[in-house]
Amino acid sequence: MNVDKDLERIALQEQELQFDSFGLETGWKLGSLLRDMAVERKLGVVIDVTLFSMPVFYAALEGSTPDNPSWVRRKRNCVFRFFKSSYAIGLTLARQDSTLQAKFGLPDTEFAPHGGSFPIVVKGTACIGAVTVSGLPQREDHNMVVEALAAILGKDIGALKLDA
Repeated sequence: MNVDKDLERIALQEQELQFDSFGLETGWKLGSLLRDMAVERKLGVVIDVTLFSMPVFYAALEGSTPDNPSWVRRKRNCVFRFFKSSYAIGLTLARQDSTLQAKFGLPDTEFAPHGGSFPIVVKGTACIGAVTVSGLPQREDHNMVVEALAAILGKDIGALKLDA
């Protein structure tokens, strides 16, 4: 894994995976797609789609743990604070040999700069929410979210996914 290449690709993902509009029905479809993917692959994950105004979708699948909801909340808090994917935040901090606590005074109990949460952006506006997966290694959490967003938006996942 090359951190600089990953950060470039994540920036591309964040630019390309934006919606023309996003409502509750779209949020439900996104969450349902992620759930279907997880069930088909037998993945024990928690899935969350939250707008700044309210929760839209939540599912905890067989094999997930009581820790996963906390990870979802903490990763989502990173997106809500920085308007970037939680994985990009974590990779940037690692490259800088820093932490959220050291750089911004943000406690680990509330923020987790680990892969799995991605901003929901409406073109021409801003980040309006986040879609989050927790339960897999962080890179896989991130990739699963990107795969679902690409499918919902009709984008080529091959051009967007992180290199293996």
